[in-house]
Amino acid sequence: MPAPVPHPHSPSGDASFGDRRAGQHERQDPGASEPEPHPAESATDPAETPAATGSPHPATDALLSRWAQALINARASGAGPDPLPYGENLLARWAEPHRRYHTTDHLIAVLNRVDELAHHADDPDAVRLAAWFHEAVYLPDRSTNEERSARLAERALPEAGVSRETTAEVARLVRLTIEHDPAERDHNDQVLCEADLAVLAGGPQEYAAAVRAEYAFVPDDAFRAGRADVLRQLLGQEPLFRTPTGQTRWERVARRNLATELELLSA
Repeated sequence: MPAPVPHPHSPSGDASFGDRRAGQHERQDPGASEPEPHPAESATDPAETPAATGSPHPATDALLSRWAQALINARASGAGPDPLPYGENLLARWAEPHRRYHTTDHLIAVLNRVDELAHHADDPDAVRLAAWFHEAVYLPDRSTNEERSARLAERALPEAGVSRETTAEVARLVRLTIEHDPAERDHNDQVLCEADLAVLAGGPQEYAAAVRAEYAFVPDDAFRAGRADVLRQLLGQEPLFRTPTGQTRWERVARRNLATELELLSA
C-alpha cells in the first residue's frame, strides 16, 4: 500500500534475486554513492536465502504451493526451473525480522484478496506474481522499496521461465503500488491495489498498531503528521476502490476507518 508515512530520502540502488539455487539479498549498485548498507541489503553468498528468524510460518507449505502454481501458470511454455527456490527466497524476504506490518501475514491477505478479485483482472496470473513481489524488498526507512522490488521481479522472473511481456507487466504493477491510484481501464492495477488496500476495511486498531511498530524509528510528532497526510491522500481518492466487488465490500467501511483514524491523529 502507499507508504504508511512519507519516507525520508533514501539512496538509490538495485535489487538482485541471485542464482536459481536460492538467491541473495538486493545488491548495492557499485557505482552509487551510499552510506553503509543496512544489514538486510548486504550481498550474501548466492547459495544462501535472505536470513529469517524464528520458526517457519504455519502457512509456508501452502504458500509455496500457491507460488509454484502462480509461476507455472504465468510461464509461456510451461517449462522452467524448479519454482521452490524462488518461493523460498521470497518467503524469507517477507519474514525478515524488521517487518511488523509488511509481513508474511500481509502477503497472505493480499493473495487472498487477489483471488477474490481475479475475475476483474485482465491477467490474474501477472497480478498474483506482482502480489508476491510487491514489497519483497522492504526497509521502512527507504523510499526505493517499490523500485527495488520491481527490479527483483525483472531479474528473477525471466530466469524462472516467465516471458518478457509478463515480466514487464509484473514489474509495472509493483511500481504502481507507490500511488495506489489506478487508471479507469487498468484492471490489473485495480485488482492489485484493492487487494493491498482491503486491510483498510478491517480492524483499524490492529492495523494501525502494526504500522506504528514498523515505523518505530519515526518520532511521534513526525509520525502523526506524516500519517495524517497519507490518510488525507487516500480519502481524497473518489472512489478508493474501483472494481464493483471492492466498492461493495470495502469502500464504505474503509472510508469510515480512515476518517476515524485521521480524527484521532488530529485530536
